[in-house]
Amino acid sequence: MTGSTVPTRKYAVVFEKASHNWAAYVPDLPGCVTTGKTLDETRRLIAEAIEFHIEGMLLHGEEVPEPTTVADTIEVPAA
Repeated sequence: MTGSTVPTRKYAVVFEKASHNWAAYVPDLPGCVTTGKTLDETRRLIAEAIEFHIEGMLLHGEEVPEPTTVADTIEVPAA
């Protein structure tokens, strides 16, 4: 028996530190957001949110967008 693999996609996620928590959103999936007490918790929650968001889109017959956003960090001299 051959194993089947589930296709995967990699979406860029933006994590932002707030005064008392962390927030995350996915630019390619408008409305896909979460918050958590720690960065690790927020990483876990946004992964769940992405899966749930895509599942909802499919259930409503919507096309799931391909990931197009690219995130990077740029180093600049400190002022």
